[in-house]
Amino acid sequence: MQHNDHFFNRVYQVARLIPYGRVTSYGAIARYIGSAQSARMVGWAMNNSHTQKKYVPAHRVVNKNGMLTGKRHFGGSNIMEDLLKSEGIRVEDDAIVNFKKYFWDPAKELEIDF
Repeated sequence: MQHNDHFFNRVYQVARLIPYGRVTSYGAIARYIGSAQSARMVGWAMNNSHTQKKYVPAHRVVNKNGMLTGKRHFGGSNIMEDLLKSEGIRVEDDAIVNFKKYFWDPAKELEIDF
């Protein structure tokens, strides 16, 4: 489990840097931390993020198509969508409208090395 803890902590570190009103994908985080084939593990980390002492904005992490695939892990069917909408992001049918406009790519935006 220690390897997973280290991986999850790197994921949380990146997720905490996603700006308000922007979103990224599981795969973008995985690529950024040097584990391109681990998008699913990034999802697991997001599902577990509620256990962190320091807040992780997991609602800002969606699938590569802008779908709210992790919404069932927020304790209510519309909580993820409501959080995104509160940041000015339009969501319809569990998908971010104009996803490319809101997409934040850590590989282009950050200068932190993992």
